[in-house]
Amino acid sequence: MSMEGCVHLSEFKSSKGTQPFRIIYSFFVFCTSRAARLQKAKWCVCSVCGGHSPRVHACLHCIHFACYQGHIQEHATATQHNLVVDVEQGQVLCMGCGDYVYDSEVRRIALACKEKSRRSLGLDTEYRAWAPDAVEMTLLQAHPKRRRPTPNSTIGLRGLINLGNTCFMSCIIQALTHTPLLRDYFLSDRHVCQFNNDSSRCLVCEIARLFQENDVALPALMGTTVFRGSCQWVSCGCPFQIKFYSGNKAPLILHKLLHLIWTHARHLAGYEQQDAHEFFIAALDVLHRHCQGNPPSNGDSTHTCSCIIDQIFTGGLQSDVVCQACNGVSTTIDPFWDISLDLGPCPYSTSKTDKTVPTSLADCLDRFTRPEHLGSSAKIKCNGCQSYQESTKQLTMKKLPIVCSFHLKRFEHSNRLHKKISTFISFPEHLDMTPFMSTRRNNNNNHNGITAHPTDINNRYSLFAVVNHVGSLDAGHYTAFVRQHRDQWYKCDDHMITRATIQDVLQSEGRYWSMTEGFLEHGGYCLASVVVAGLNFMLAGAHRNQGNWHLVILQV
Repeated sequence: MSMEGCVHLSEFKSSKGTQPFRIIYSFFVFCTSRAARLQKAKWCVCSVCGGHSPRVHACLHCIHFACYQGHIQEHATATQHNLVVDVEQGQVLCMGCGDYVYDSEVRRIALACKEKSRRSLGLDTEYRAWAPDAVEMTLLQAHPKRRRPTPNSTIGLRGLINLGNTCFMSCIIQALTHTPLLRDYFLSDRHVCQFNNDSSRCLVCEIARLFQENDVALPALMGTTVFRGSCQWVSCGCPFQIKFYSGNKAPLILHKLLHLIWTHARHLAGYEQQDAHEFFIAALDVLHRHCQGNPPSNGDSTHTCSCIIDQIFTGGLQSDVVCQACNGVSTTIDPFWDISLDLGPCPYSTSKTDKTVPTSLADCLDRFTRPEHLGSSAKIKCNGCQSYQESTKQLTMKKLPIVCSFHLKRFEHSNRLHKKISTFISFPEHLDMTPFMSTRRNNNNNHNGITAHPTDINNRYSLFAVVNHVGSLDAGHYTAFVRQHRDQWYKCDDHMITRATIQDVLQSEGRYWSMTEGFLEHGGYCLASVVVAGLNFMLAGAHRNQGNWHLVILQV
C-alpha cells in the first residue's frame, strides 16, 4: 500500500469531498445498521459475473460493484473511474496509480464507521495498539530520556505506612496497583473526573495520583532508614507523598485515600480492623461509581457499563434452575465481581463423600459448580408446570472477566460460635477454568466432579497476587504477595517490601488470590484475584492476550 499520497485521491476529495467515502463505508463496508447489512448482502456482488468474491470492489464515482478478477479493472478503463473501495476490508484502490493508497482522513472515517458497526452488533471496542497523538509526540520529543525497567527493577514497589489497623487496605491497594491493565489505564492518564472542579472527592483521581511520577514537595522525611532486601523503608516520621512509579523506595502514607473510602463507604469508617475482601468490594464499588462509563448497547447484563472497573473486573455467572417434575430449565445470568467459596462440609448434600471438606482451589470450584438440590422447603414456581415444584440449581461461569475474584469463606459465624477455618487450601501457579464454564458443565449433563476436558487457552490463568491473614478471628494481620515480573515475587507487609519465592507463595495460607490471563506488553499481566476469607480467596482472570490467564490469591 502506498503511503506517499495519491494525486487522484486528492483531486477526488477536492471536487466531491469525503461524503462518498462515508456512504460507501456506512452502507457497503462497515454496515452501521441492520438495513445496511441487508443492502450489502443484496448489492455487493459482481455486476458482471454475479459472484460475491473474490474481492468485490465498489466504485467511488458511480454505483458499480465488480470483482478483482478483471471486471473492476475493465470498468475503470472504460469510464476512467480510478478510485474503488474493497467492500471487505475498506482499502482504497487507485487504478491510475496501480496500488492501494492511504489517506489519514479517509482512514479516520473508516475507523469511525467500523466502531459504529461493532456497537450496532453489540461488540466491545476493538483493540488498537497505542500510538502517540500530536501532543504526546511533542512530549516524547521534548523528553527523549526513557525509563526502562531492568529484569531486577523494583520500580513500582512501595511500602505503605500502617495508619492504625489499616493493613487490610494496604494489601488490596498493593494488588490493585500491580494490576497491569489498571496500571496502564492510569499511567496513560485516561481518567476523566466527574466531579468537575472538585477532584478531591474522586477516589479514581486519588488512585491516579499514586501513578504520578513527579514527587510532591512535603516536609523532609524524619526517622531512621532501614533496608530489607533491595527495598527501602523508614521506621518512623513523616513520609513523603512520592508515587509508586517515581523510582523512590520510601513508603507512602495513604491518608487521603483512606479518608475518601471512609467518606463514600461509611461502614468501613474508623480504626477497627476490617475485612480485606469487604474493603476490596467497597473500593471497586466506589471506583465504579466515580468512573465515567456508558451502558451496553446490546442489553448484556454481564457487562453493566464501559468503565474501566467493569471492563476489568466484571464477569457473568449463569444460574440454571431445573424443575424435577418436567425438567424445564430457567436460566439467568448475573454480573459478579467475586465468587465466594465455602470451606466447610457441603451443607446441602446427603452423600457421605460430599461431607468432606475441600483441600484445594479446584475442590472449591468443583463444589461451587455442582447441581444443588433445593429441597421441599425451597420450592420454586415452574413456568412449565405452573405450580411450585422441587428443583435443582447449578451455578457456572458464563463469562470470565479480565479480573475474576474468588473469596474463600474462612470466617464462620453462628449463634454460638465465631471461628476462623484454618484448613490449608492448596492452589496452583497456573489454573485452567475450562471445567467450570457453562458450556462444559452443561455438556457434562451436570456430572458431579471434574472430568477431563480439552484445555481452552482462553481460560488459563496464572498466579498474580496473594493476600494472607495471620492470626485469629478477633486479632490478626494482613500481608500480600505480588508478582513484579514474570518470575519475581515480593512480600508486602505494610511499609516493608521483601523478596519472596514462588514456594513461599504457594505454601502460604492464602485468603485472597488474584490471577491474570496471559503476559501483556510492557511486562504486565492482567489481574485476577483469589481471596481466602478468613481464608478468603479471590480469583481474577483476564481475557487471553498471547497465552495464559493469570491468577492472584489473597488471604485474610
